[in-house]
Amino acid sequence: MSATLERRLLTRDRGTGLLQKLWQIPWSFVLLLCAVAAVGYVALYSAGGGAAEPYAAKHALRFGFGLVLMLSIALVDIRLIARLAWLGYLIGIALLVLVLLHGNVGKGAQRWIDIGPLQLQPSELMKIMLVLALAAWFQRATWERMGNLLFLIPPGLMVLLPVGLILKQPNLGTALITGMVGAAVFFAAGMRWWKFALAAGAVAVAAPIAYDHLHDYQRARITTFLDPESDPLGAGYNIIQSKIALGSGGLWGKGFLQGTQGHLNFLPEKQTDFIFTMIAEEFGLIGALSVLGLLSLVVLFCYLVALRCRHQFGRLMAIGLGTNIFLYVFVNVAMVTGSIPVGGVPLPLISHGGSAMLTTMLGFGLLLSIHVHRDAEFGPARD
Repeated sequence: MSATLERRLLTRDRGTGLLQKLWQIPWSFVLLLCAVAAVGYVALYSAGGGAAEPYAAKHALRFGFGLVLMLSIALVDIRLIARLAWLGYLIGIALLVLVLLHGNVGKGAQRWIDIGPLQLQPSELMKIMLVLALAAWFQRATWERMGNLLFLIPPGLMVLLPVGLILKQPNLGTALITGMVGAAVFFAAGMRWWKFALAAGAVAVAAPIAYDHLHDYQRARITTFLDPESDPLGAGYNIIQSKIALGSGGLWGKGFLQGTQGHLNFLPEKQTDFIFTMIAEEFGLIGALSVLGLLSLVVLFCYLVALRCRHQFGRLMAIGLGTNIFLYVFVNVAMVTGSIPVGGVPLPLISHGGSAMLTTMLGFGLLLSIHVHRDAEFGPARD
């Protein structure tokens, strides 16, 4: 479809009233997000020693701002978002380059840049921009075109470029998640199984070489994952204390503000990476499973939006965004339970952190725009 015809379709559908769009927003999903954020507020209130400062109040303020941002994006026509996808990707790459040149260093990594009063982690934003760009590339690709290797090379480079820049920070966990989110969009677009097998084989061959180039602290995390007791007061301290807190919570937990590992400061990074452990200690297995249930409903909604969407751009975006949230949750919970090496990945809408909250709500805004504009016309597939 020509650019002129696409502009006509966009102009024609601008007649859809604002109130009608607001009516189409799934407010039950908005309430679900509010419930998850409320869990985060309670957990951060406890992490702050039974006070709103320094974590819970900021969390509520950020979520409130994110809610306005999410609902505003939900009203934007999805075809306009598609036309801005490449610009968003280029901005994301530029920010990743900027953070390598002028970023702030924290805990041995250069991951943040200051934009006014906001400290932004561009790698979080890049995952959203990558999903947008890949969806724009694949939106009109036919099954036959997906079988053409030359057609897949440009989007493959689009994934490898940000992954490489994030690895340079270094941020191995986010780089791996970014690559897996990109792979999910490739799969949803119709990439052949044998090509995935070839890519997996190449990764397996490259893994020993990549291990030799890891930083010392990254190797220590892998060694600690295999044998935490080998350095109980050093590299293994975090995961040992996390397991103690998880076990001490039992079935029903020790009670709100009664967690000993958290409040006696044995539990590291209790407001960010290990906040799920703090929830499990105070509210037990039942509380932990309830939180996972809420987050599972969020992920399920993302994939339901993909199933109901009539255009490929929205389907691929929803699958990419849903996979991103799923990997956030999976990696964080697996990390604090000792199932995978510690990687520094927050729990969405619950952990303390401005960049994670901003990009998560941005992603949900895009998801709601897909839902509101699920019947938008993009034109036929291209051979």
